[in-house]
Amino acid sequence: MKKNISIHITTQKLNLQSCYDFVQDISCGGIALFVGTVRNSTKGKNVIRLDFSTYRSMAIKELNKIALTAMEKFDIKKIVIHHAEGNLQIGDIPVIIAVASPHREAAFDACQYAIDTLKETAPIWKKEYFDDGEVWVNAHP
Repeated sequence: MKKNISIHITTQKLNLQSCYDFVQDISCGGIALFVGTVRNSTKGKNVIRLDFSTYRSMAIKELNKIALTAMEKFDIKKIVIHHAEGNLQIGDIPVIIAVASPHREAAFDACQYAIDTLKETAPIWKKEYFDDGEVWVNAHP
């Protein structure tokens, strides 16, 4: 793993400050953060909680691949991709992406790329629990 990339999957609470601290760099004028939070409703239904499952070894490889590709595609210096697994309550943080770049546009673009690609390709699955049942959201066939 490169020293300018931090990939982490954990059952512990994600730490926004440690992600920010990791990417902070005196050569960078822009830091973009994406913080995903568990919302209380989806498609008009009351969400009680979420449960994230991962194929951990493959997910870490995929997140690292996303980070490396972001480093190559955009003028960024550092990137963090941290994801939670297990049960999360309303307001909890399942994902943090932090990107540092000399210029803001690259930081924003790399951050957007990382979250969009993660949702498409990483073996991380979300189960939403409602008052009347549950549903797997992004389960791949």
